[in-house]
Amino acid sequence: LRAGLQGQSLVIPFNEGKLALGTYQRIFLLEFDAPRERMVAVQVMGI
Repeated sequence: LRAGLQGQSLVIPFNEGKLALGTYQRIFLLEFDAPRERMVAVQVMGI
């Protein structure tokens, strides 16, 4: 249910080598279950 409300993936554009986030935008990783080992995958794609 949480994944359906919050999503599991995110696409953020880069501009001049920096994340193109708005003034009040931030990236957070939240833990809702008991602590355990997690894997976070970051894929950077270019043209």
